[in-house]
Amino acid sequence: MLDQGLGGASDEEVSAAAVASGRIIISADSDFATMLALSQGTAPSLVLLRSSDHLSPRTQADLLLANLPGLADDLAEGAVVSLGTTRARARRLPLR
Repeated sequence: MLDQGLGGASDEEVSAAAVASGRIIISADSDFATMLALSQGTAPSLVLLRSSDHLSPRTQADLLLANLPGLADDLAEGAVVSLGTTRARARRLPLR
């Protein structure tokens, strides 16, 4: 986010920037999923890291690298992916 000039930006600003640039948000903040559900939005896709406060940055990166290839189609179509150490679940957008 910092390299995009979004340091300190609101969730809405981050989401709008992700949509505009065709990017996926990776966050531990469930506010993004709530925002998508309330707006019935179809973008941006979101990877929601579960229990990330108990994982080192390296473990978080390994978790993403191990799981993203299998979730690529869902994320390309628009989805919220809940990703934990023992489970990955994708829900297509818009959330209902």
